[in-house]
Amino acid sequence: MAHGLRILVVDVGNTSTALGQWEDGRITATAHCDGGYEEAAEQIRAWQAARPFAALAYVSVVPAVDAAWRKLAEESGLPFHALDLDAFKRALPQVTFDYPRPETIGRDRLADAAGAVLKYGTPVLVMDFGTAFTAAVVTSDGVWRGGVIAPGFPLMRDYLYERTAQLPRLDLGASDVPKIGRSTEEAMRFGMLVGYRGMVREIVSELLRNFKEPFTLVATGGFSRNAAAGIGFPVTVDPTLTLYGAASLCAQSLS
Repeated sequence: MAHGLRILVVDVGNTSTALGQWEDGRITATAHCDGGYEEAAEQIRAWQAARPFAALAYVSVVPAVDAAWRKLAEESGLPFHALDLDAFKRALPQVTFDYPRPETIGRDRLADAAGAVLKYGTPVLVMDFGTAFTAAVVTSDGVWRGGVIAPGFPLMRDYLYERTAQLPRLDLGASDVPKIGRSTEEAMRFGMLVGYRGMVREIVSELLRNFKEPFTLVATGGFSRNAAAGIGFPVTVDPTLTLYGAASLCAQSLS
């Protein structure tokens, strides 16, 4: 990878957009935008004006906004590198797929797996705690075996709020779990955090039983710190892993 190469990284999720600056093999700055495309684009223009980038690495689970981001890259004079299966295979030829239709794997899951393999090696079990919970398994022989998709913590919170008449919409920032709920909010927080961690713990336990390998467990995503803390397994929390994976694949294509 070229020394000093600066890459702008855009990770468009279902509820927010994460931005990153990549240089010398690491993510050096990040921004989190809840206000949609315009807020993220404004931040990018400010970064680009301060110090130009060499390319835009793009990963998204929202195809409807792809054209807008491609146009922004063109207007900014940045080569647009959208992460897809072909880019993954070119950059990581050592990873093969025991998966019937690998072209259907989400871009975010490809970025997570790329970052996990590059930073932590194999075998690795990488989990992304976002709007949805996802997990991917790459075994010690470098084979992508498959993964898991389940409801994320925000979906649990929103479902309770939207499908009931009186339950409030909780702030997801707090991670403290009460011994028992002594108010409606505490009861909801206990139920969601403990229940969600229990779901993840059982998923991880089942994967470990199925594959019987000494996996490194890696967690990323906006709710990784809160959710991974109580699952009962040693987990490395890497909040910028998706950005790192997308940028690393882009950097390899530019070198």
